Amino acid sequence: MSQPPVTTEPPANNTIRTSDNQLLCCKSIDKLITESEVPGQRLQKTLGPWSLTALGIGAVIGSGIFVLTGTAAAGEYFQAPSILHAQVLDIVVNFLRGGSTSQILMHGRPPAGPSIAISFFLVALACSFAGLCYAELASMIPIAGSAYTYSYATLGEIFAWIIGWDLILEYVVSNVVVAIGFAAYSKSQLASFGINLSDRWSTPVWESGHWTGSYFNFPAFLIIFILTVLLVRGIRESAEANNVMVAIKIGAILVFLVVGGALVNPSNWKPFAPSGFGGIVTGGAIVFFTYIGFDSVSTAAEESRNPQRDLPIGIIASLIVCTILYVGVSIVLLGMMKYTTFVSGPAAAAPVAYALQALGASRWARSVIVIGALTGMISSLLVFQYGQARIWYAMSRDGLFPKFFSKIHPKFKTPHWSTWIAGFAVGVPGGIFAISDAADLSNIGTLFAFALVSLGVIILRRTQPDRKRIFKVPLVPWFPLISIILCVGLMTGLTVITWVRFLLWLMLGLLIYLFYSRHRSEFAKR
Repeated sequence: MSQPPVTTEPPANNTIRTSDNQLLCCKSIDKLITESEVPGQRLQKTLGPWSLTALGIGAVIGSGIFVLTGTAAAGEYFQAPSILHAQVLDIVVNFLRGGSTSQILMHGRPPAGPSIAISFFLVALACSFAGLCYAELASMIPIAGSAYTYSYATLGEIFAWIIGWDLILEYVVSNVVVAIGFAAYSKSQLASFGINLSDRWSTPVWESGHWTGSYFNFPAFLIIFILTVLLVRGIRESAEANNVMVAIKIGAILVFLVVGGALVNPSNWKPFAPSGFGGIVTGGAIVFFTYIGFDSVSTAAEESRNPQRDLPIGIIASLIVCTILYVGVSIVLLGMMKYTTFVSGPAAAAPVAYALQALGASRWARSVIVIGALTGMISSLLVFQYGQARIWYAMSRDGLFPKFFSKIHPKFKTPHWSTWIAGFAVGVPGGIFAISDAADLSNIGTLFAFALVSLGVIILRRTQPDRKRIFKVPLVPWFPLISIILCVGLMTGLTVITWVRFLLWLMLGLLIYLFYSRHRSEFAKR
């Protein structure tokens, strides 16, 4: 008796509508899991708990630990005061008190000083509540897509689209910023060895509203291109490369803690909080950028060998390790030199390297830090490019993006089209623009995703209380509610211009959804 032919097509449409309104229709968790096993769309399961933890550390510990620590401690200053640079929370408080916003034109953000260590800890605390929520949903819904998929299963299609579009912004902007930083850092380090790259081929073409005379920032594009090739080749090779880079940069950080710890002058820790609690909060809003990435662990769900057990381990372990390293570096750095040193100039651009050189640390120690900083940037770029491609892949599989985004390479078993497009979406802008002032867009996008994931935990506990949960957030709904409150609080610490840019991006996304995606969704009325 002949066997029926094997098909590579998805199963027949057995869509179950959870609402008469398409915008609020949720995807069945069981169907999500079934669709992920369809031949031709199945990803290779190769990642264990260490590789998942290393993905989280690779994303979180990037250049920020060597750069943003000094910036947040010294504060930020702008040439001209503007309400666009004011924090949303300040505007609301001043308006409620005096009925006017005339007193809040901002020249910058107040310095946190040595209390930046507390900022790092508070941000980690806020992330830990969100991390617990991610861990529960990741163990229940082991599907690529992270917050996008969780929102589709709990809140509805329109929320899934918004958060997916938001995550694309987060990944693209953060990686463009890091790629530009990598190019600048590499250029300065090569110059110290007598190798001078032409400015026309190693600096942004467009910066601060004008042409610079450069042709293309080739180093920024090249590093993204190389990582894209690696990611297309396979997740096993990418994870192994990331594991090596994570080990190198943790080693570099430990070297700094030992060498820098011997150069600490306790008097530099006074005053500990020069701007009080306000400086700690604003410092947290700045350094939150450094914590972006632990959620990328959940984008690897479909490529994890045992996602129900290993995803929670990867998310929580990466948060713990990164918090310890961030707090340690900030305490040592601000003990080595006064926080006011890092306001501008070379000290602001590379505070760790500057402090070691100014205090006479050995050339060997400084070289290790340089290698650690470059490796940190590369591994961060690698993980974010990986996560971005998986978001596009998941949205394509659901019909919200064109279907070729979810094509799997027949040999490498990776979403190669999504990976290449994600590479050019970052590499080309990285070679042309300088958008470091837009880094806060990644912050607001991530905080928004954290809040929706936390809300999703509360909803699923009510709608599907009997579904098996390998990992459970304690004290629901209180822990998820604390996560939501902390995330919204940090969002109000961001500037008006950041909110304006974020809302414009969401409006563009909604137009794409209305004219394209909603007509191709499985919930569209044919």
